[in-house]
Amino acid sequence: MSFPKWILAGIMFCFVAVPFVGQCAQSSADVSASNELKEKARKDILGAKSNDITQSEDYVIGIGDLLSVSVFGEGDMAAPSSAGNATATAEKPAGGTNANSMANIEVRVDGQISLKHIGDVNVVGMTLTQLADYLKKLYAPIFDNPVLTTVLVRSNSSKYSVMGKVMKTGVYPLTVQVSLIEAIARCDGFNEWSNREVTVIRKDIHDQDKAVFKNNTLNFDYNDFLKGKDFQKNIDVQSGDVIVVH
Repeated sequence: MSFPKWILAGIMFCFVAVPFVGQCAQSSADVSASNELKEKARKDILGAKSNDITQSEDYVIGIGDLLSVSVFGEGDMAAPSSAGNATATAEKPAGGTNANSMANIEVRVDGQISLKHIGDVNVVGMTLTQLADYLKKLYAPIFDNPVLTTVLVRSNSSKYSVMGKVMKTGVYPLTVQVSLIEAIARCDGFNEWSNREVTVIRKDIHDQDKAVFKNNTLNFDYNDFLKGKDFQKNIDVQSGDVIVVH
């Protein structure tokens, strides 16, 4: 099935930026609903469609990310010594935490953050849930059955690069899910010298993308896309991707 060219072309130049909403996680030991119950309830609601909806992988914390950490009943756990890397925020992160009393803690270049009572902890490479579970163990000797909540306030470590014949080359933050077409639109589209062919270079290829990648590269022809071809090649951009526009 093909779509009118004016509809598809509009995607390129009418990209609307979506404000980033912080991700949030609570220590898994404090969550009463099991994964099995969640999956069953999901299938009850969505039926057969539940297998067709792609779920994003859990975010992995990296250097430069801004986090907030709190213990229920005790409040913000940002260490006073991290004041240089922690700043008050007026936004309300996901999960309903009152951000006015929270501090944003930047993950330092050594991969660590500083927290009250426990000092420096290495957080790089963990998901938010893993971090909450980890901190629950560290705070257990201090608080009685602590309930930890970790929030990704802003992602600074997840990014991709665009080079070649677009209006604005550069390194772009990956704060929301972005398709290949949307990534090009973020660059204000192709420039006048482009033949509208694109190469995506990716280090790690996941199973769902192996069909469209050859070795570690994907070749995408925007003109074919306008004709209703190769929709599956309009992949979601991943952190570390290099997009070369010819």
